[in-house]
Amino acid sequence: MSAQPLQILGISGSYGMTSKNSLLVEQALLAAAESGAVVHHWDHAENPLPLVGAEGCWEDDNVKKFQDLASSCHGFILSSPEYHGTMSGVMKNSLDWIYDKHVGGKAFAVMSTLGGISNSNTLNHMRISVRWLHGWVVPEQVAVGKVKDAFSEDGRLKDSDLCERVDKMVASLLKMATFLAEE
Repeated sequence: MSAQPLQILGISGSYGMTSKNSLLVEQALLAAAESGAVVHHWDHAENPLPLVGAEGCWEDDNVKKFQDLASSCHGFILSSPEYHGTMSGVMKNSLDWIYDKHVGGKAFAVMSTLGGISNSNTLNHMRISVRWLHGWVVPEQVAVGKVKDAFSEDGRLKDSDLCERVDKMVASLLKMATFLAEE
């Protein structure tokens, strides 16, 4: 890879930058930035993506911006709330707007939040979607249960073990993104 820094895109499966998933993405992006990556966080509230198939969706300016940004990035951090045993509609719609030509052969990391105890449903479903996009998901993943109490007032995870897991996941993502960019 050239001397240019890695470009990492964070995508939250929630609207707004103050959602718990956006806070989780921000924490991971901060770790990536501290390691020298250039980070981007897609803001669905400011730049909403239309539902795939909605009238006029194929010409939507936000879709073009999202796809162009995805094409320019080397890695992706996804975080979705778990609703009814799977990823949110916001996350699914986001993934539906990117294709192999945008993200194929690139590195991904996945995280999720849940109201109750953590599990792997959403993480596994995001892994399946990324596989269909020909992306590579790092083995490390993070699930944050009891999300209403998981963050401090400054928007950081309270649990030091979870913070360490996020940092290790990001380190793995950057390592894989570097490897894949050199291929």
